[in-house]
Amino acid sequence: MDEFSFIDSIKQSYYKQAALKRGIGDDAAVFHIDEDIVAATDTFVEDIHFSRSTMQPFHIGYRALAANISDMAAMGARPMFYLVSIVIPTKWPMEEISAIFSGMDAIASQYQMDLIGGDTVSGKELAISITVIGSVPDNRARYRHDAKSGDIVFVTGTLGDSQAGLYLLSKENASVFKDADYFILRHRMPAPRVEFSLGLQKLNRVSLNDVSDGIANEANEIAEASSKAIVLYDDLIPIHSSLQQFPKEHQFQWKYFGGEDFELIGTVPEKDWPLVQEIADNTKTKVTKIGMVFESEEPRVYYIKNNKKQKLYKHGYKHLK
Repeated sequence: MDEFSFIDSIKQSYYKQAALKRGIGDDAAVFHIDEDIVAATDTFVEDIHFSRSTMQPFHIGYRALAANISDMAAMGARPMFYLVSIVIPTKWPMEEISAIFSGMDAIASQYQMDLIGGDTVSGKELAISITVIGSVPDNRARYRHDAKSGDIVFVTGTLGDSQAGLYLLSKENASVFKDADYFILRHRMPAPRVEFSLGLQKLNRVSLNDVSDGIANEANEIAEASSKAIVLYDDLIPIHSSLQQFPKEHQFQWKYFGGEDFELIGTVPEKDWPLVQEIADNTKTKVTKIGMVFESEEPRVYYIKNNKKQKLYKHGYKHLK
């Protein structure tokens, strides 16, 4: 299958978004929206962001697009369109490349998203670059710098699940662990918190960040952008009950630094916390109060465990380090 035949094979038979005037077929797509536009791009490289030893091609596509959709949720935006540029090595059969796009289409369909373009080239290693475009009502985009002293810090879902799933995928006896299928699914097919995020449009002020690199990193990014201190309470950090079957050091590492759960961490004024809980109930989203925001001469994040206050540093993989 050559480049043009492949493009024809992934082209949608119809488009879901009424704002789209022209999709794949010309040099560029054309759409018209009367709201603020939000765009995000991520690149995924084989053996750095994913491995065929732990992910089927379908899951590679699903998870790659999920990561970008989560960025839209962190901005308070509704995802609408996506573009995919892919570098294809000869060692990858076209059937598997098609399966990657099927994975993307599966999650895109959940949010009525349209594939509107991209690029396809050959190369030495598989690399996928995805751009997602979304929209948000005027002046309702959410930013990391909007945290203020006295705010409640919250997080959705449970943390550490994805890293537990990756750990289990490396084990030959994964089936002996409780809820192994749950953790593996959380790693391969995460669920971005779009509906919950859209519900937060009712609030005048909220800071948001998605948990892609672990809450230690995400909380520090909010603290730095807002020039505030954040205190997290270890005993409030939500984890799945079956995470407790793993060693304590794994639990600590995964919930703070594991990342790739693609949950949302954010801050809201204390008076708005009941409304956040109501939005969570309406969207069937678990949400937990995990800390507070304070004034500070130096932006930093602490966690309190066993009545001891300790600084929580950024930690994790860094490209180009």
